[in-house]
Amino acid sequence: MPAAPVPEVLSAPLVVEFPFTRSLGPVQSAFLTGLRERVVLGVRTGDGRVMVPPVEYDPVTAEELRDLVEVAPTGTVTTWAWNDHPRRRQPLRTPFAWVLVRLDGADTALLHALDAPGPEAVSTGMRVRVRWAAERTGAITDIACFEPDEDRGAPAVAPAPHDGVFTDPVTGIVAEARLDYTYSPGRAQSAYLHALGERRTVGERCPDCRKVYVPPRGACPTCGVATTEQVEVGPAGTVTTFCIVNIKAKNLDIEVPYVYAHIALDGADLALHGRIGGIPYDQVRMGLRVEPVWTDGGRHPDHYRPTGEPDAAYDTYKELL
Repeated sequence: MPAAPVPEVLSAPLVVEFPFTRSLGPVQSAFLTGLRERVVLGVRTGDGRVMVPPVEYDPVTAEELRDLVEVAPTGTVTTWAWNDHPRRRQPLRTPFAWVLVRLDGADTALLHALDAPGPEAVSTGMRVRVRWAAERTGAITDIACFEPDEDRGAPAVAPAPHDGVFTDPVTGIVAEARLDYTYSPGRAQSAYLHALGERRTVGERCPDCRKVYVPPRGACPTCGVATTEQVEVGPAGTVTTFCIVNIKAKNLDIEVPYVYAHIALDGADLALHGRIGGIPYDQVRMGLRVEPVWTDGGRHPDHYRPTGEPDAAYDTYKELL
């Protein structure tokens, strides 16, 4: 008897991205507003050092810091690394050096990009200066990059006291975090995804404890043994617990409020999560019986809706909360 064909192991690019808004205290607000005005500010610590970028608390004593000082836009490279292949949203589109620069008047170094024709033009100890962005908004990107400074000598620059007061100060920023990588789900989850393409849901059974895991992981997390026996579950299931979402997510075309729930598909010993539709959000409840709703061409259920069956008894799903 010929062996069953081995399903293709899937692989696809995956992006994990989330922006969040950060409120700035007086020190960070002054630093970023200063960059907008082409002024570099540091903060003086209890032992007399000047830290650039400034911090809000002394790293030695943990005391709050407010003694702002202005330093020069020129400095010295303390160490560097060449970047042959700039990535999306990095400071420069052409190859450049990442450098730590100790600005004149500062005692710590600032990380940024250095625009140089090649690694042979970069060295520890070289003199550099800030190249300001043409349009500045109050962000670290107001420093477009550093560039070589013709003056090889490091002048003795004393940091000048600064009150940190500017017109229209920057009080908050949107910080964006993003990871781009290629994800390969492996044998078990590839089979799971192939089945979803056929509007089926499959898990794998542990040969020891006999639990069926959906989605399958390729191994039992309890027994630590490999799982290979495929088991089709569902399509209906039971809501074990849920939450009501009241904040609209970026790029998600779903009106709030809506409900996300843990759903134990019939025959599964692990609940998966999915959106509940076809019922007012305030009528979703534990024990609600639901079924998947597929969209044309969709590789997974768009949401789950009530089946119309009586609610499941608590004892039938209490171990899956």
